[in-house]
Amino acid sequence: MSLPGLKASVELPDHAPHVLVVDDDRRVRELLTRFLYEQGFRVTAAANVAEARAKAQCFVFDALVLDVMMPGESGFDYARQVRETSRVPILMLTARSNPNDRVMGLEIGADDYLPKPFEPRELILRLNNIIKRRNEGASPREPGLETVTFGPFSFRIDRGELRRADETIRITEREREILTVLAQAGGANVEREALAGAGGLAAERSIDVQINRLRRKTEVDPANPLFLQTVRGVGYRLAVD
Repeated sequence: MSLPGLKASVELPDHAPHVLVVDDDRRVRELLTRFLYEQGFRVTAAANVAEARAKAQCFVFDALVLDVMMPGESGFDYARQVRETSRVPILMLTARSNPNDRVMGLEIGADDYLPKPFEPRELILRLNNIIKRRNEGASPREPGLETVTFGPFSFRIDRGELRRADETIRITEREREILTVLAQAGGANVEREALAGAGGLAAERSIDVQINRLRRKTEVDPANPLFLQTVRGVGYRLAVD
């Protein structure tokens, strides 16, 4: 990974997104910090998960860039922990080429996955995409439509909250985005492209992973879904009440 020439100083606006970079490679941390700063991001860097966890207690981040392979706790471990309480966008970095690692990251709740070595400009594009999806997915909805129900479940679109009676069902950011699109369709068919998002998450496999995860949380028999239905040749639909 190489970086182009960098400017000496950049004055960032108050609303500049704040990114946490977690990587045990000091050179990578420094390069990413400089490049992201030059591209208009505020950056906090951490060498390991313990340091990242400590910094997360002091700042609210707009996105996380996590290396997968680190001594001690891995990026997967930290992403899993973050997803227990937060919807912050997560971009995973890894030197591994095994596609199963990418699927694992998506199952944990990562928003995108970038293998090393990578072009810094591609990282910027992917980072901007996941931040944009997060911001767009937080509020859009049809006028007058805030909650949809399907079977024993209710989904509050404006809050991105899935519930079964009084129980809140934990879902990842990508699952929430997909469920929001399906809920806003009001039971109509939704094409796969509308659910795929941008960047690497547009891959067919990633959509299947997210739908299967949602089915495991909402279906009695995920292999024979009643609510999250496959529409052959088109995509999916949510069988709302």
